[in-house]
Amino acid sequence: MGRTLENKQQIVEELKSLLGEAEMALVLDFKGLSVKEMFDLRTRLQGSNGVCKVTKNTLMRRAIDGNSAWTELDPLLKGTNAFILVKGDVGGAVKAVQAFQKDTKKSETKGGLFEGKLLSEADIKAIGDLPSKEVLLAQIAGAINAVATKLAVGINEVPSGLARALKQHADGEGSAS
Repeated sequence: MGRTLENKQQIVEELKSLLGEAEMALVLDFKGLSVKEMFDLRTRLQGSNGVCKVTKNTLMRRAIDGNSAWTELDPLLKGTNAFILVKGDVGGAVKAVQAFQKDTKKSETKGGLFEGKLLSEADIKAIGDLPSKEVLLAQIAGAINAVATKLAVGINEVPSGLARALKQHADGEGSAS
């Protein structure tokens, strides 16, 4: 049984809403994936605020129509597609997809779109290779802590240095008399 026009309009509206919040979209060929594998992929994406939607390309075309931020997706809308829409942890979502593809040895990334730019396979791999948000925050915190420590040592050294200089000066005057 086919979908009704009203049902299709609801799907398009839902896609528009998801796209309105998303920062990145990946297009995967999901041919050959079982329901269990799709559930596994969706579960992996939850941690990075990623959503996996399987819909007809014509409905996705209607959802992106007139939205300049997403129109570059159009060339990827061929064949059997699953759309990964990510809001938040873009790197984490790409890592989750890559881990899923490595584990299942199925599904291929056709491409993606980030900030209006069409992503190549190399671009997507580079995003996946970035450290996680937590690791980056830890690195920044470590760098700030190192600077603060050096500053504290430097500030602490000022009174000691001044005291030594005064003592040398006092010793120098005492021996001159």
